[in-house]
Amino acid sequence: MFVLLLMFVLLLILDFGIVLLVLGLVFYLVFVVVVAVVAVVIVVVAVVIVVVAVVDVLVVLVLVVLVVVVVAVAVVVVVAVVAVVVVVAVVVVVVVVVVVVAVVVVVAVVVVVVVSVVVVVVVSVVVVVVVVVR
Repeated sequence: MFVLLLMFVLLLILDFGIVLLVLGLVFYLVFVVVVAVVAVVIVVVAVVIVVVAVVDVLVVLVLVVLVVVVVAVAVVVVVAVVAVVVVVAVVVVVVVVVVVVAVVVVVAVVVVVVVSVVVVVVVSVVVVVVVVVR
């Protein structure tokens, strides 16, 4: 009887050991799964950080390209404005020179006409005086 009781106790202890072993295995599997999930989360976070860094670099490159384009457009606009100002200045100078030449020509023509009329009048008066005096 004592042997049976001892065997029963040993069986209980052995069963308890098996239960502890199964519980240990379950806790170990849970720990492995948690560690694997944490590792996957760390890898995902690292990939997200790399993607964000690449996007930041691309955004900086796009901004640099935009700045270069804006500067190029500004240079083109400044050159165009300077060209328009130069063309307008040349046109104004040409117009002023043409007006001055036209005024000089008109004044010369008026002077020639007035001198011609004066010469004709003086010659006529001289001719009349000479004819009358003779």
